[in-house]
Amino acid sequence: RAFGGARALSSFRYLKSHEYAKVEDGSDVATVGISDFAQTQLGDVVFVDLPMVGDSFEKEETFGSVESVKAASDVYAPVSGEVVEVNEQLVDKPELVNSHAMSDAWFVKIKMSNSAELEELLDEAAYAQHAKDEDH
Repeated sequence: RAFGGARALSSFRYLKSHEYAKVEDGSDVATVGISDFAQTQLGDVVFVDLPMVGDSFEKEETFGSVESVKAASDVYAPVSGEVVEVNEQLVDKPELVNSHAMSDAWFVKIKMSNSAELEELLDEAAYAQHAKDEDH
């Protein structure tokens, strides 16, 4: 019997620019945010700029930005589609990105127009190697 937790992990896919798309099995909606590695590199997050529900983006198009005490960085869509939900709590509590980047501090949910794009993204192992290489 497969361990359920391990399978859930593989649902994360990444852009080299450190955004993730998390998709539940059988869903056409991707939960999008920045990786734990990215928030570590940014430092204390003080502001998150998010799009509106109904906005559409192409894969790798800028959909918002995140600002920290050290830098401001654009955030890119890992998949093409329409924003169906925005994480409003980040407006008042941008620091959640530092403590819960991979869970509660997701940025947007995107209804994918082409789920095959997920296959073009890095899987967990490839992303871990990319982050490690970039950290040196």
